[in-house]
Amino acid sequence: MASILDQYEDSQNIRQHSRVSAANIGITHSGFVNVRLEEEKPIFNKQRIDFSPPEKINHFSVCNNQLCMSLGKDTLLRIDLGKPDQPNQIELGRKDDSKVHKLFLDPTGSHLVISLTTNECVYLNRNTQKVRSLSRWRGHLIESIGWNKLTGSETNTGPILVGTSQGIIFEAEISASEGTLFNTNPDQYFRQVHSLEEDGKPAPVCCLEVERGLESKYFIVATTRKRLFQFVGKLAEGSEQQGFSSIFAQNQDLLPSFQEFPVNMGYSEITFYTSKLRSSPKTFAWMMGNGVLYGQLDYVRPDSLLSDVQVWEYTSDIDLNFVKPISIVLTQFHFLLLLPDRVKGICTLNGQVVHEDVFPEKFGSLKKMIKDPITGLVWIYTEKAVFRYHIQREARDVWQMYMSMNKFDLAKEYCKDRPECLDMVLAKEAEHCFQNKRYLESAKCYALTQNYFEEIALRFIEAKQEEALKEFLIKKLTNFKPTEKTQITLLVTWLTELYLNRLGQLETDDGKQHLFLETREEFRTFLKSPKHKECFYNNRNTIYDLLASHGDVDNMVYFSVIMQDYERVISHYCQHDDYSAALDVLSKHCDDKLFYKFSPVLMQHIPKKVVDAWIQMGNRLDPKNLIPALVNYSQMGSMQQINETIRYMEFCVYELDVKDEAIHNYLLSLYAKHKPDSLLWYLEQAGTHVSDIHYDLKYALRLCAEHGYLQACVLVYKIMELYEEAVDLALQVDVDLAKSCADLPEDDEELRKKLWLKIARHVVQEEKDVKKAMNCLSSCNLLKIEDILPFFPDFVTIDHFKEAICNSLEEYNQHIEELKQEMEEATESAKRIREDIQEMRNKYGVVESQEKCATCDFPLLNRPFYLFLCGHMFHYDCLLQEVIPHLSSYKQNKLDELQKKLAATTQTTKSRHRPKEEDTVSLGKGQGSREQIKSDIDDIIACECVYCGELMIKSIDKPFIEPQKFDQEMSSWL
Repeated sequence: MASILDQYEDSQNIRQHSRVSAANIGITHSGFVNVRLEEEKPIFNKQRIDFSPPEKINHFSVCNNQLCMSLGKDTLLRIDLGKPDQPNQIELGRKDDSKVHKLFLDPTGSHLVISLTTNECVYLNRNTQKVRSLSRWRGHLIESIGWNKLTGSETNTGPILVGTSQGIIFEAEISASEGTLFNTNPDQYFRQVHSLEEDGKPAPVCCLEVERGLESKYFIVATTRKRLFQFVGKLAEGSEQQGFSSIFAQNQDLLPSFQEFPVNMGYSEITFYTSKLRSSPKTFAWMMGNGVLYGQLDYVRPDSLLSDVQVWEYTSDIDLNFVKPISIVLTQFHFLLLLPDRVKGICTLNGQVVHEDVFPEKFGSLKKMIKDPITGLVWIYTEKAVFRYHIQREARDVWQMYMSMNKFDLAKEYCKDRPECLDMVLAKEAEHCFQNKRYLESAKCYALTQNYFEEIALRFIEAKQEEALKEFLIKKLTNFKPTEKTQITLLVTWLTELYLNRLGQLETDDGKQHLFLETREEFRTFLKSPKHKECFYNNRNTIYDLLASHGDVDNMVYFSVIMQDYERVISHYCQHDDYSAALDVLSKHCDDKLFYKFSPVLMQHIPKKVVDAWIQMGNRLDPKNLIPALVNYSQMGSMQQINETIRYMEFCVYELDVKDEAIHNYLLSLYAKHKPDSLLWYLEQAGTHVSDIHYDLKYALRLCAEHGYLQACVLVYKIMELYEEAVDLALQVDVDLAKSCADLPEDDEELRKKLWLKIARHVVQEEKDVKKAMNCLSSCNLLKIEDILPFFPDFVTIDHFKEAICNSLEEYNQHIEELKQEMEEATESAKRIREDIQEMRNKYGVVESQEKCATCDFPLLNRPFYLFLCGHMFHYDCLLQEVIPHLSSYKQNKLDELQKKLAATTQTTKSRHRPKEEDTVSLGKGQGSREQIKSDIDDIIACECVYCGELMIKSIDKPFIEPQKFDQEMSSWL
């Protein structure tokens, strides 16, 4: 007993200390303005039912929208609240002095048990009008019933518990069926399972409740006037229909667990709150003499179902000697206490009275308050009226109470859809954490509020909590929208400074090396955050300045890589002589512009690796842009650099097939200076035609001449088709080389002869070799002995030329014979041509009178006509019409001009009837001109038959309908 009272006193003290107003929040500046446009409706909204009972209401019960009330002495009224206009009134049929003691309605609203003052009970099912007696229950005044919520149905209650006024608990079962021939009673059985006492005497069982926990564990709660009993036990799976007697049997050896309070007001009542339909209750409230015991129901605890219990002591206006509480109803966060003239609402979170509703005296004293566990509506009745309470948004102010109790998670849960309230809770939580020196948690909460950013930041700075400030800034940064660029820039820069300060402090402390590595990794994660990539990029110069001011080279390089600012990274490596690392960055990111910029430096130190990287880049690099670096170090560098330069130039020419003249010229110069053996081979494989050459021929010639490569010069002269110069230079090298040059101008025999004469003169005059000179005659068929004789000196005897002279004379004789033969053939051909001309003059054709034009099919002799050798005949105008479409525009224009001239000459002739002598002369001239015009017209339109000549062949690929007339032709067919 003492422990319960101590617990009660402790709960009162805790409640007094936890009443803290929301106004005590340290920083109250919020970005929200809370304006209510209309007065908010109360949580408990009372409504009087439009119902005037014909008799006094004695008892009342409601469940699952089924309402039952006892009227007068013998009348029972049932109303289905879904159909309120169809009430059902039943007479109990009791003639004795029995009155209704209590009404018990099961959770389904199907089974109604009526306890009578004569220690009898009757039963009524929702689907019947017949009241049936429970004979086995006779002799007991029923005070409470514990319904079976698991196995009960509309036709059967399943095993239930029944409490009497004598403290006996019975187990029973009621069936709505008519029964059998030998058992017509609805009560299937009725057996005692336990009895309850107070102070050694039987005490009425005021309330009974049966609940199922986990793993088939059942909890039975029974209350008397001063005691609350708990029975805990297990039922085997599938044995629920066998009843609860085994649970009481399990508790026989031990005294049942109970809680007792000293004050007895003659009765008690317990109520439960269930959050969801068909689920177990979560909280309870027990109204008894000392007040209201309320708390949570914990189905996991093995010994007791009740947890976190508190006692709410009755207020001063509740005097048990005069004013006793009548009923209690429990909601999610309140319990309602029914007094004779009013209803009090007490919050279970802080024990304060938050609602009080006084009823007018005209309705009489309040009798009972009942809550429908299914619909959640609360009903109150007097003898003359019925009232109903709607509970609306009960949790609306719960967040304030949880906040005052420092239960911030629950407070946030109940105001998550109200941002202005959530902001207050977060601010209070942040302040609470700050006061308790939990700075990191405080920073996270502050970041979610709308409080002034500057004040919060200053608080952390004054408290010298850089880590908390950093956490606050990070959280705040994540909440910004992408459009808030200024704020994002500010926080990003500030955070960078904080990270760098922290890294600088940790780097000098050898004992915090692990923390330093973690912080550096965190900082780098922050730098590469995709969400803030744009901000970092736009303000990269500022970040670079910060990194440089702290001397953090590693992170500067890391940030440069993230920003893809590879130029800065490579410059850093080059400044620190780490050329391989610089080349690795270049090779990895393949930026051609960076290659062009840094290749000169890298080529000086690591030429082979650089050339390997260039080759790997292939066509992505323009070799022409690399020439400055190559030229610089090929002139002043070592042989290795020169060889690597040549290797890359050869790769460009032979592998990439680069056609750029500068590349070929540079390779040519490298060959000329450093690899003369490759020079001639390069010139030979480059081609012998100017169109195939990609180097500058004049530059190549000058280069070869400067270095004395005569054979190469000859080759260039040959390509330039400067054969005289080539032969002159070749004679300085080799006669055979000169001979190969002399045969090159194949189309210019005069030049070939001149070149061979040069060679012959050189052989005769310089080498004085007559035999070689004679070989020149055999090598070139253009040279005759008489051409080279002037080159020989006077003392040379004719014996050396005898054979050559004889051969020359024979050739002259043969040539004369060939000319005579050609003259005879020409004379014969001219004779045949004269004969053919004479024959054509005498040729004629016969046209019959019935012949018709090949085009219009009309008689041919009616109009001027043409007759062709093929036999086709055309009228002049028909032939003209056929030929004109096939003529070129030039010939069409000429034809039009000739026709106009012909018409003009005809008109002039007709206008003169008697010409004079002078006119006769001009007329003769005009007649000749007219005939010439007609002859020209004939040459155009009658040069060949239009059906047999080339015009017909050329017209094969022409469409039958001209494209410009196609649409017109198509429309004519529609």
